[in-house]
Formats: sequence, C-alpha cells, structure tokens
Amino acid sequence: MSIATDIASLKIMSKVYKRKELPEVLQTTAESLKEDVPYIDWVGIYYFERQEEMRLVAASNLEDHLEWEANGELKFPLKNSSNEAVGIMVVRSKEAIAFDVTDVSTLETIAQALGELSLAH
Repeated sequence: MSIATDIASLKIMSKVYKRKELPEVLQTTAESLKEDVPYIDWVGIYYFERQEEMRLVAASNLEDHLEWEANGELKFPLKNSSNEAVGIMVVRSKEAIAFDVTDVSTLETIAQALGELSLAH
C-alpha cells in the first residue's frame, strides 16, 4: 500500500527541494497524492488566515470534498520552522481501512516539508 505513497512523495519533495512557488507545490501535492495513490480519493490543504479560520488553498477536487463519502480521513498539521501551526493537510479515502503506518510516516514528512516551505515564501 505504501509504495504508491512513496512514489507520490518523491514527486512532491522534488518540487519542494527545487524551491518551486508555494501554490504550485501545494497543488502538485494534492494532485499527485490523489492520482498516484489508488486509495486516496481526496486531498485538501488548508492554511490559517486568522487564528481559527482556515482557507482551502489547494485540493485534488475543489467541487467535491468527499466529506460524507469518506470512510477514512487523516489530518496532518503544517508547522513552520518555529513549530507554529500554519495549516493542515487532509487526506480522505472511501475505503474504511486504507492507510498503514508507512503511509502515515510519509504523509507526515510531506506535511512537515510543506509547513517549512510556507515560511520561506
């Protein structure tokens, strides 16, 4: 299950390390995870605008967030280098048992890189 996540992660991290623009990296993240990982059905990346308000800045599908159809959901905080939460990455699956431990680890690494990248831009 995690090989697909690792492959998507390589695409995403190459954009991060090439210092691509933040909107491009965020959209690539959402699209790569959805397209390359068969059991990920929706990805959304939110950033905090004000203390409690979040804004969806990138998604694999802006029209359908799968809130009601999803059976599995993981949320990963995006933290800057000062360890302050700047956003959240939400990954949803229609499968009840979709994610394994290595998926979680890989997705945490992606979220960490996105959080640190946000401070650089």
